[in-house]
Amino acid sequence: MENGKLTALSPLDGRYSDKTSELKSYMSEYGLIRYRLLVEVEWLKLLSREDSFTLITEFSAETYTKLDAILENFNVDEAQKVKNIEAVTNHDVKAVEYYLNEKFSSDPELKGAIPFIHFACTSEDINNLAYSLMLDEARSQVMVPKLIEVIKILRDQSHQLSAQPMLSRTHGQTASPTTMGKELSNFVARLEKHLSKWLHVELKGKINGAVGNYNAHLVAAPEVNWQEVAKQLVAKIGLGFNAYTTQIEPHDCIAEYCYALCQINTILLDLSRDVWSYVSVGYFNQKKIDNEVGSSTMPHKINPIDFENAEGNLGVSCALLQHFAQKLPVSRLQRDLTDSTVLRNMGSGLGYCLIALQSLIKGLNKLEINASNLERDLENAWEVLAEPIQTAMRGFGIENAYEQLKEFSRGQKIDKQMLHEFIGTLPIPIEKKEKLKSLKPSTYLGLAEFLAKKV
Repeated sequence: MENGKLTALSPLDGRYSDKTSELKSYMSEYGLIRYRLLVEVEWLKLLSREDSFTLITEFSAETYTKLDAILENFNVDEAQKVKNIEAVTNHDVKAVEYYLNEKFSSDPELKGAIPFIHFACTSEDINNLAYSLMLDEARSQVMVPKLIEVIKILRDQSHQLSAQPMLSRTHGQTASPTTMGKELSNFVARLEKHLSKWLHVELKGKINGAVGNYNAHLVAAPEVNWQEVAKQLVAKIGLGFNAYTTQIEPHDCIAEYCYALCQINTILLDLSRDVWSYVSVGYFNQKKIDNEVGSSTMPHKINPIDFENAEGNLGVSCALLQHFAQKLPVSRLQRDLTDSTVLRNMGSGLGYCLIALQSLIKGLNKLEINASNLERDLENAWEVLAEPIQTAMRGFGIENAYEQLKEFSRGQKIDKQMLHEFIGTLPIPIEKKEKLKSLKPSTYLGLAEFLAKKV
């Protein structure tokens, strides 16, 4: 059977492949090979420039340009050459080394540097740096821009709907009114906070040999300050340096990264369910797209599928991310390979999140407020004014204010007339009674509009 969208095992490479295409250059097998190649080339360049490392002389400017060109010109066809070598060697990192051997063999200066490709490195020296680079650049180049787009849409809607009164629901029951803009602004504030936390997770790396002690390095060249050289490389490629590791970088930073993204996913899932509910009760209408079908049997339907799609994919993303975070920092003694196969799935954790973000962007852009439905519900919920009335009664020193309102309103349908009659019985000044009577569910909003506009 031919490979293709219809035969893909994962919907990320099948049904949703167009939606995940932005991630492919970072989180695919091609991306992994490309980052491994980058680490190998940068390590060789650093060794050639290190004065204390006298086993190799500094390259000419022309040779450095050639090395950079290997990276710049690397593409899927070149990656396939690496895979062809791996088919023979049965070792993915060694295949990158042999690929460079072939590249260097026809160049007089680089040919002499072949013994120093992958010098004193274990495979994990290359892999840990490659994976950190993959995750770092996928975050900055793909995930964060999409997340910022979601936040921008929500912020704009928060401001536009800042004064739109809405009946709240706590425990599913009528509660003190709010505005639609204020409820959306809550998600803006939460997402901005946790986006900042995610961005501040520093991805780290190491290049310190078979068990993290620079054993082979010191035998070959004891005069070199290898820890400083390793630190230079890690900084050069844009990562944080981890001085204390076994054979593997312990992946604590990847766990932090996954937990931070999972928290963002959880907030987005909460948003998806709330907006779904607002659509369900008619507070939001969805713009009609003529060619779309809502149901195979009920022609009238416009389902909130974008928010349902987002919720489902966010759940899958979180399940994967939580497994990564719990498994990757655990390795038997100085090394086992259980992290290797798990790391290869990192792209899936991001991929399902990316699909969800795109669904949310699409869904949020289709929303239209239905003010008449919001106003109808508020007009039928005068019982929510029991809260300010009993609070005002307390201010006048009336005993058992809460209990009186509880007896009057709990579990009963209250209308405007009943509420005004109750206010008329209160032993408070007439002007205070009139002020309480001026309250309406649609105007009992506290600082909701202010908070929505400020976000």
